[in-house]
Amino acid sequence: MPEPLPVELMNTVRADADLLDDAWLRAVGLPAPDDLDQLRTLRRALRRLAADATDDPREPVDAMTRPDALAALNSLAGSARPELSWPGDGPPARTLRGPAAGVIATLGVELLAGADRGRLRACLAPNCVLYFVKEHTRREWCSPNCGNRARVARHYQRHRQD
Repeated sequence: MPEPLPVELMNTVRADADLLDDAWLRAVGLPAPDDLDQLRTLRRALRRLAADATDDPREPVDAMTRPDALAALNSLAGSARPELSWPGDGPPARTLRGPAAGVIATLGVELLAGADRGRLRACLAPNCVLYFVKEHTRREWCSPNCGNRARVARHYQRHRQD
């Protein structure tokens, strides 16, 4: 199940790799931006604010202060604007227009200030740096692979102590 777009952006960082590129933008349905550095700044800001929202105990991948993160998120969100579209054969819908960073920043504001903030989680599997929105009450990890790694690590710790 895909995550909300701000979470997808946060998850383009790995402990050893940066997956943010034009191909990722095309994969999520956004036009390639003029400057990927704006999206990297937004990713840092979102990860910092998500860490605060989830009480993430992990060491940050890239440190940024909360005031800097808020300033970056709010500045980029200001470059997107909502529009109403109303097709003749369907209900009205709200869409966001603007650069990719502005659209994702606006969705990030909605995520962090809305009801989904309480379902945002840091994946606490060994060596994972990802976030996810908990859709099911039993979900504890970002992916089945992380769940398996966590169970194997627990098993190892239990049997090592014997």
